[in-house]
Amino acid sequence: METRHHLVIGDAREMREVADGSVHLVVTSPPYPMIEMWDGVFGALGAEVGARLEAGDGAGAFEAMHRELDRAWAECFRALAPGGIACVNVGDATRTLGGVFRLWPNHARVVDGMTRAGFVTLPDILWRKPTNAPNKFLGSGMLPAGAYVTYEHEYVLIFRKGAPRAFATAEEKARRRRSAFFWEERNVWFSDLWTDLVGTGQGRAGGSRERSGAFPFELAWRLVQMFSLQGDLVLDPFVGTGTTMAAAAASGRHSVGVEREATLAGVVAETMAGAAEAGAARAAGRLEAHRAFVAAREAAGRPPGHWNRPYGLAVVTAQEEDLEVCRPTTMLPLATGLWRSTYEVERAVSPVVART
Repeated sequence: METRHHLVIGDAREMREVADGSVHLVVTSPPYPMIEMWDGVFGALGAEVGARLEAGDGAGAFEAMHRELDRAWAECFRALAPGGIACVNVGDATRTLGGVFRLWPNHARVVDGMTRAGFVTLPDILWRKPTNAPNKFLGSGMLPAGAYVTYEHEYVLIFRKGAPRAFATAEEKARRRRSAFFWEERNVWFSDLWTDLVGTGQGRAGGSRERSGAFPFELAWRLVQMFSLQGDLVLDPFVGTGTTMAAAAASGRHSVGVEREATLAGVVAETMAGAAEAGAARAAGRLEAHRAFVAAREAAGRPPGHWNRPYGLAVVTAQEEDLEVCRPTTMLPLATGLWRSTYEVERAVSPVVART
């Protein structure tokens, strides 16, 4: 198997290079409205944003920023195939304007914009980001009533284009079964509260990186496993440093990323260069973690009752019986902004838990 990966220097509000209905999954984290580091980005999209901020009109600036994102959500809807999923990582903002401190609920406004674009809203995930902050005081400290809650979470909002995706052909059904996840993975991944993912800092290397949002590779990789099949096309309309593209490449999916900031192309290339190694590590890790899970179940007197055919491993459900873990073997640059990745099925783990 091989996949292709394409970086487009362009605008998420008008993704001409992405064909109608060609995408199966969107995973993205847009610039967050009302976070000061993104003021310049939104200001470049329309003069109204800067004028509103200069006038101290926070509500007007907030709405003007989200109207620009709304155009990108409409493009994502166009690009997605029927039943396709869109996952948007976004955080709310806190800011003082005109001497007044308040919360700007980005997640609520994104839900509104996605709904207007035509999406069906699905249950979301609250990403509780671990922090080592020396203190958590905002406002008046220990004195009521001017103290504020410290924000340490973001949202992974999940949407679908229309009715659930249909798998009509025998090939589609077989590919879906090969792309299954383990029972114990599902129990972690499909919880509405994620506490095990550490965030990626902003501006860690200077230059163009300071103008790029960053979520951890594990977050994008997990969403790719959850909501797409091997061989699907994954889109990130705000690709930034290329995390979503790398996660797709590490998982046996095709990808396309769109980014306005041309200087980030080199950073994306660096990220893609490490995708095969990251994918190989996770392929081996998935099977090794499952092996440990099965051993613990057997030690507790609750051995799984089904068998995965490719690996001869015990599994909990019949839906896991054809699960295969693909491992990337190469990541080859074909041209500027274009890569090809090849794969093989990850080899079986130790036969300690294999069927005899």
